[in-house]
Amino acid sequence: MRGRATPGRYAATMILVAVGANLPGPGGARPITTCRRAARALAAVPGLRLVAVSTWYGSAAMPPSGQPDYVNGVVRLERAGPDAAAAGLLTPEALLAALHRIEAAAGRVRSVANAARSLDLDLLAMDGLVRPAPDPVLPHPRLQDRLFVLQPLRDVCPDWIDPRDGRPVDAIIAALWHGSGGDGCAAPVQPLLSSIPQR
Repeated sequence: MRGRATPGRYAATMILVAVGANLPGPGGARPITTCRRAARALAAVPGLRLVAVSTWYGSAAMPPSGQPDYVNGVVRLERAGPDAAAAGLLTPEALLAALHRIEAAAGRVRSVANAARSLDLDLLAMDGLVRPAPDPVLPHPRLQDRLFVLQPLRDVCPDWIDPRDGRPVDAIIAALWHGSGGDGCAAPVQPLLSSIPQR
């Protein structure tokens, strides 16, 4: 399904959220612990139901900066019910605000771009919604350039298709592994490292 944004009114039934961290969280929690807690916090957002959590992956910070490696994953959620109250809670703006609250609870401090962080939550996609403006832009504007997002996205939604150009996730990943983005330019990709044990 492909949809165009109607500010303040669109409510998705399928939501994909990227989860990442590379600094200790509250109480010195390991990044993977913070990511798991974030997945539970997302499931507790009113109007949402957890569908799947990807494998957690380790990857180097991008762009390269000497930061600690990141833990990355993707959470798939869906609307918990069709009622109007739930729909009102799940607009792009409302979801972005919920993500920011969860980040703040995990000690996220916003400073310069690409800084290390205790938790990073990105709203990747809502059904087939194409929303070029305002924020949050959907699908996420750099999703197609990031293997560390696409790999876990495929874990939870293997049939996902980018509504902007009709490419399935497998084709986007293959293009990146061959060093070319959808526009034929070399994509800035850091290959995934080994997956991190779930326990």
